Amino acid sequence: MNSPDHALPHSAAAERNRDPILAVLRTLLAPSGQALEIASGTGQHAAHFASALPGWTWQPSDRTDADFAAIRGWTEQTGAANVLPPRRLDVLDADWPSDGAPFASGAFDLVYVANLLHISPWSSCAALMRGAARHLAPGGALVIYGPFIEADVPTAPSNLAFDADLRQRDPAWGLRRLQDVRHAAQAAGLALSARHALPANNLLLVLRAASHL
Repeated sequence: MNSPDHALPHSAAAERNRDPILAVLRTLLAPSGQALEIASGTGQHAAHFASALPGWTWQPSDRTDADFAAIRGWTEQTGAANVLPPRRLDVLDADWPSDGAPFASGAFDLVYVANLLHISPWSSCAALMRGAARHLAPGGALVIYGPFIEADVPTAPSNLAFDADLRQRDPAWGLRRLQDVRHAAQAAGLALSARHALPANNLLLVLRAASHL
């Protein structure tokens, strides 16, 4: 990948966490497949992962088109030819995507989302699970990255402070309890198949159809 062009909208967190996430994705994914990314934001993850995984076709998406130019810019900057044009997708909508035309791919081997659940209302979790269950190919995985609260693991002080800050900014936001996330997944027919601890007190959760575990 070329050196980052910080004239583009830029997330320092995305730049820090992309390689630890990619390292786990490499252990999970087949040499080729179809990926849908939810809440792509600036598009740094889409560009980096697609460039590193040339056998995968990457479909970025976001709730609005505000960052679509950034997604295209980061994709062009990496030279990745396997990133599709971004699509509007609000997880709360009953049908995905939100802009009318169906996805080019009938089903996805990977649905990936980073740092969404704690900066959206809790209803987005159940909606994410239902939508992913509808769009995953048999044997596919929903992969969720972010900070969570676990009943049997002490919460890092930095995550407690982050949670308090989020809830002050919006009472509907906040770090989610992993057990609650698992219950929402179960209601949609998904189950947690792997939990990976990543730097900065974040987790990478891998969920699959319960019937394929």
